Amino acid sequence: MSANPLQFVRHSGIVAPLDKANVDTDQIIPKQFLKSIRRTGFGENLFDAWRFEDEGTIGKPLTERQPVTDFILNDPRYVNASILLARENFACGSSREHAVWALLQYGFKCVIASSFADIFYNNSFNNGLLPVQLTHAQVDELFDLATQSDPIELSIDLDEQVVTGGHHLAFRFAIDDVRKNRMLKGLDEIGLTLEHTDDIRAFEARHRNANPWLFKEAIT
Repeated sequence: MSANPLQFVRHSGIVAPLDKANVDTDQIIPKQFLKSIRRTGFGENLFDAWRFEDEGTIGKPLTERQPVTDFILNDPRYVNASILLARENFACGSSREHAVWALLQYGFKCVIASSFADIFYNNSFNNGLLPVQLTHAQVDELFDLATQSDPIELSIDLDEQVVTGGHHLAFRFAIDDVRKNRMLKGLDEIGLTLEHTDDIRAFEARHRNANPWLFKEAIT
């Protein structure tokens, strides 16, 4: 496991099948839990209204809350899941980055779905959560496997752009080259810019030489 939280190279983990379409960001992390300006403390309230009978409770220890027994993340089979499987249009709704933070802090490293809301998709890459888009047929096949009596484990290789698992399963997925490069190296937008430090300095030197009057000290 990389010490860089933004880096994703490959990951293997148990799959939690959330068989819902159009899951919005308020369902992922309800608005009443967005009090903090820090990026921590959101994982325990992931899918709060679906996970707990006393939905929306603030400040009460998880051990004192009543879980919804038939919700997928309360199923003992998926207690250690690190890959979330969902249906189309995952994470629609608001632009809140907290949705990505909550998924990561709960323990998910990757979300697989047939489509994602654009803002969430971009936010995921900015925070080190890999969104993998597969076809509807491939997602259907994964749901069939993930809902059996024993959970399935998948491996996601970002460099090869492939999802593999038992039963000779191998699904390739598309990803933009720039986003892929950023995640493989664990770079945010600032880090991506710093990769071109030498080019930036060379440009600044040329610009200074070509326009020296722009850099003269102000005469007082």
